[in-house]
Amino acid sequence: MSEKVKYELESGVALIVLDDGKANALSHEVLDAFGEALDQSERDKAGAVVVAGRPGRFSAGFDLSVMQGGGREAVQLLAQKGAHIGARIFDSSVPVVFGVTGHALAMGAVLCLAADVRIGARGDYKLGLNEVAIGMALPPFAMILAEERISRRYLTRATAHAEIFDPESATEVGYLDWVVDEGDVTEAAVRHARVLSEKLNAKAHRRTKADLRKSASDRLRATVGSIS
Repeated sequence: MSEKVKYELESGVALIVLDDGKANALSHEVLDAFGEALDQSERDKAGAVVVAGRPGRFSAGFDLSVMQGGGREAVQLLAQKGAHIGARIFDSSVPVVFGVTGHALAMGAVLCLAADVRIGARGDYKLGLNEVAIGMALPPFAMILAEERISRRYLTRATAHAEIFDPESATEVGYLDWVVDEGDVTEAAVRHARVLSEKLNAKAHRRTKADLRKSASDRLRATVGSIS
């Protein structure tokens, strides 16, 4: 596992922290390590998973050095890895809670749409899908998650118009569920994940969540293997 992705298990809750010391760009290295951390949470039989970023940064999205200069094959592979991570989070049989510690843009915002619960930090930072503004159409897997989680009132603004939101408005749009003080984000996410893990019957939760998301999950599974 990469030094940029840390994993620990405490009282049945798996904590995955993304921290590359910079913008938390989703590179091949980070996405591979992210997948390994999710694998470990399954081996540990974690009752819930928390994903958090570094202070001020959750994730700025895909690594731009690959997206802008890595070549078509490298770009496709990176997008496919990101899509699979998003689909795994969305389809997870256990609750997944995000501690959104700061900026969540492009694929970072897409991942927020995949999680069950998103607890954000109060502060001056941005969340949103800025792809269209930088000359990239949103990929199908991102549109599926956007349609599933973003309020219908904001869907065009958030996708086709590439509008970016602050944490308070992001709770209304659908990127976040609520906000807490900046220093409390990860602790609040772990605490909420532990409550869900202890409160919910695992089998009933798994079946209900699968039924609730079946249509979107089927579309995601049909899409992530054919990203172009």
